[in-house]
Amino acid sequence: MPKSYNDGCLLAHALDLIGDRWVLLIVRELMLGPKRFGAIRAGLPAIATNILTQRLEEMTAAGLIVHKVLPPPATVPVYDLTPAGLALLPVVEALCHWGGRQPGHDPRRFISPTALMLSMRAVGSR
Repeated sequence: MPKSYNDGCLLAHALDLIGDRWVLLIVRELMLGPKRFGAIRAGLPAIATNILTQRLEEMTAAGLIVHKVLPPPATVPVYDLTPAGLALLPVVEALCHWGGRQPGHDPRRFISPTALMLSMRAVGSR
């Protein structure tokens, strides 16, 4: 998240952290639990691998996610949300709800299983 609005407003600060393209979609993909790089990539088929790597590094530096190794027997590297990342769940749900009420949504487009679950949750909770 190297770009900044250089503005003291709390909204500007929040956007410094989560306003880059793909960030909230990566958060969405991790909302149901830790995932390996390939699983995140599968949920976001339009993202380039180098961009995903860059965003994951930036989000780790910002304290939104952690890169860790699961305990045995799995012992595989995964990305997981920190408490700060998990705190974005109501924001993501509100944006899902808002997006569903705007014109132009094409439900025939690809939607990851995680996105489908969160969209159903957002619509059902309103």
